Amino acid sequence: MDLAPGTGRTPGNAVRDRAGDPDARWLTALMHAAFFLLLGASLTRFLLRHPGEARTPWIIALSVAIAVLYVIGPVLGSRPTPRSLVWLGVLVAVWMVLVVLAPSFAWCAVPLFFTGLRILPPRAALALVALLTLFVVAAQLRLAEGFDPNLVLAPPAVAAVATAVFVHMQRQAVRQRELSERQHELAERQRELIDDLLRTRRELAATERREGTLAERQRLSMEIHDTLAQGLSSQQMLLQAADRTWDADPATARRHVRTATGIAERNLAEARRFVHDLAPADLAEGGGLEAALHALAARETAQGQGRLTVRCHVEGERHTALPDRVQSALLRIAQGALANVKEHANATEAALTLTHLDDRVVLDIADNGQGFVPTERPGTAGSVRGHGLPAIRARLHQLGGTLTIESVPGEGTVLSAAVPLTATTPPTAPEDLV
Repeated sequence: MDLAPGTGRTPGNAVRDRAGDPDARWLTALMHAAFFLLLGASLTRFLLRHPGEARTPWIIALSVAIAVLYVIGPVLGSRPTPRSLVWLGVLVAVWMVLVVLAPSFAWCAVPLFFTGLRILPPRAALALVALLTLFVVAAQLRLAEGFDPNLVLAPPAVAAVATAVFVHMQRQAVRQRELSERQHELAERQRELIDDLLRTRRELAATERREGTLAERQRLSMEIHDTLAQGLSSQQMLLQAADRTWDADPATARRHVRTATGIAERNLAEARRFVHDLAPADLAEGGGLEAALHALAARETAQGQGRLTVRCHVEGERHTALPDRVQSALLRIAQGALANVKEHANATEAALTLTHLDDRVVLDIADNGQGFVPTERPGTAGSVRGHGLPAIRARLHQLGGTLTIESVPGEGTVLSAAVPLTATTPPTAPEDLV
């Protein structure tokens, strides 16, 4: 008889650990009932066939003793403890004495098979079954008038069938228990996976919120740089110029003050727009990007007071309306580029050119200023005003666009911002063309 798979115990022991197994309870109850039924039938047969014999009191006493011993068995438990092993030995010994005195008690061996298989290790259980079978064969031969092969072969066959049925049922119970345990473990793992997925989802949502917050902060910093900061810088320069010429040329000083006042009005409109929906004020006035660029060119020309003239051109036909985020980004790029022209280029002329193509829209900002070597990216190091070109690149990256810079010292600069109209996801590492 094999051990229960992976347990190191007999199949009976493995199943007994599961006290709630209905098959084990059913088999135990059946064997108990069979034992007492066989015991009663054997005693009745003996009393009917051998009334008044001298051995009758012994048969009755031993029958009562074996019944009492069998009742005590469940109290001791079914594990192979010293007490249960002693009990099983006494029970088998009493039965053997009964079989010697009255061979009709031999068939009580079948329930004893079950008892031994439940308690003993595999080899000991098989040895006990073989011993009990030999006693049954000997008892049957004593009852027979002559030699009968049936009496020699039938008891071992019955013992083999009983043992096989018992072992099969116990193995089935073990498999069911193991399947139940695996299902329980699988359910636990599924719950753990669900918990991990929920936790990962929460962490991902928190990460996305943080990234969204950082992106919004970056966007707001670019918005403020391209509008309020540039406007305040222009106001500062105009007011400083007005202060220097106030006594010598009051008319020019007043003109500077009026220009600074106009810039302040535009900054106020931008600030209010930030509070409302952060959209560019020029776009909010209607007319779309083209009108906003024309208004920006006119305003910068007026503020330049003859020192800088800005023109605006629109080329190509617009087939579909540009998304609001594209219009807003291109207008901010134009504002930031013109702010760089005023601060760094020393230019007298600048041009904004918006070109509508089939698959993209391109905004060119050209000036006739002093130019620079593009790889140096002026204003990016050691200057608080170095946010211009990085801000433009960041805006285009968010739209999946590209920035091309063409500049030669002494010959001016052209910035070309191209935005694809079908872009959905910005490249992970956009390369600016220089």
